[in-house]
Amino acid sequence: MSNNTHPHPANLAPPAPDFPWPDGKKCALFPGFDVDAESVWLGMDRRNAERLVTMSYGGYEARVGIPKLLELLARYDVRATFFVTGWTVEAHPAVCETILKAGHEIGHHGYWHLRPEPGDLTAMVEEVDRGFEALKRVLGVKPVGYRAPSGESFTELLALLRDRGIRYSSSWRDDIRPYRHVLPDGPGPIEIPVNYSFDDWNFGITHRMSPRALFGREEVLSIWRDEFDQTREWGGVATMIMHPQVSGRPMRYRILEEFLQYVRRYDDVWWTTGREIAEHFEACEQASK
Repeated sequence: MSNNTHPHPANLAPPAPDFPWPDGKKCALFPGFDVDAESVWLGMDRRNAERLVTMSYGGYEARVGIPKLLELLARYDVRATFFVTGWTVEAHPAVCETILKAGHEIGHHGYWHLRPEPGDLTAMVEEVDRGFEALKRVLGVKPVGYRAPSGESFTELLALLRDRGIRYSSSWRDDIRPYRHVLPDGPGPIEIPVNYSFDDWNFGITHRMSPRALFGREEVLSIWRDEFDQTREWGGVATMIMHPQVSGRPMRYRILEEFLQYVRRYDDVWWTTGREIAEHFEACEQASK
């Protein structure tokens, strides 16, 4: 690396603006589900297509996980955002249609669930465009939100998403409030940051990925409650990253239900979707000019 290279922050956006939440709410809860199905295992290794037990982890989503989670959300009158891969919507169109019919937002989550990598923009153009095409053809939806598979991004990808009509991303982990990305050629999408502690994959499927043990109910609930409580005190957004092949499992379904019950104790929380957060941010941004 050249000695003339001057250190600079990885994110050039200024700190998140202190826009108020709607209706005097103190904080926001953004329930987000990543609908990967088998594509998450194919994105890791295409040879997994012949590893049928591995594929069955993802197949659980359409068979059991999504239907059960939709029942849970309906019971608590919660609207969520489901980030769906293009592969999933083609492989499981019927269950993806039930998500849409239940009134939830559909977001973009790639096609093969490929982790975005700098230096291979051609592959990402295909991944993004193929995902858009599948969601439009099967569900009639053009999403305005995007969550990066495996939680990675880079500058050229953000510009590509903006130019394709994506208004917000929910992938980065560097704030507790929404902000707008700054790109070399101008403003980028709004970012609704995620909190790593609210990613159920870390607690509920680690036995397939590493020798770590699964986390039990009390461990997960204590993490989620404490993260939510402090996020609420700071006036932030608690952005969740849940997966039907994890939180759609019986015991983990119970964890999610108990967490929703816990948050319901507060009347100053805005339960919302990514689209609504982006629309609110855009309105506040316009009013502040």
